[in-house]
Parts: sequence; structure tokens; C-alpha cells
Amino acid sequence: MIKKRSTVGAGCSLAAIGVLHTAAFLPHPYWGEWLTGGLRSGTGGEESLTVFWALPGGFVVPLVLLGLLVARMGWRGERAPAYVGWAVGGWAAACALLIGPSGFLLGFVPAVLLVAEDLLARFRGDGRTATGPAAEPERAAVPRR
Repeated sequence: MIKKRSTVGAGCSLAAIGVLHTAAFLPHPYWGEWLTGGLRSGTGGEESLTVFWALPGGFVVPLVLLGLLVARMGWRGERAPAYVGWAVGGWAAACALLIGPSGFLLGFVPAVLLVAEDLLARFRGDGRTATGPAAEPERAAVPRR
């Protein structure tokens, strides 16, 4: 089993983007309001609700989980399907077009790594993906008694 470095790098960068996003926006005054039920009771303000959807209720947790999953695939010698890279790249491009230069530009790093890993595998003729039959480990036939 050969570790897929680009896949591992893409996964780690996805997880890092999620963690860095949280770290950058973590210090704000709304945590107390959220933890005491301000959002649930409707007493929270517009800005509190907006910041909630930018942090714990937004894309951060799924992005970190996707990053960890992709990194694990790379450590196991698998590569993520190319559509993951294309989807992350499309999402980053659309968001950057909507709000201008921002942290969304960092999304191109894992996108390029995932697409490049797929293109290199196709060029080399390596069909090992997480969903293909090549991803299944070879099993030796065990005689029955």
C-alpha cells in the first residue's frame, strides 16, 4: 500500500481550513447568548444568528470531517473520486465570486490536489479509488474442510 500524498495533503488542508476559519472567528461575544439558549428562545439578534451560521452551524464541521475522511483515504493508499475536488473547487470559485477575495480562495488548494491526483492516476493507469474494485484488498482463497 502506497500512501497517496496529494490526497493526504488535500484532506489535511480541508481540515485545516475548517479549523482556521473557526479560530479566526472564535472570539466574539455571542457564545454566552448561544449557550444560554438565546437562539432557541428567539431573543438572539440578527447578527448573533448570522455569526452562528458562519461558525458552529455552518460548513466548518462538515469541512473538517470531509478533510479527515479524505486524509484517511490517502493514508490507506486510496484516492478520493475526482468529483470531490471538482465540487470543492466549484464551491470555492462560486463563493469567491460572490464575496470577492477571501479565505474561500484557500479551497483551491485541496481542489487542485484532488484533481491532480486523479489525473496522475489516470495517466499512470492506476485505477485505485475508494469505490472501485481495485480498492478491495486481495483475499487468498481459504480451503474449506
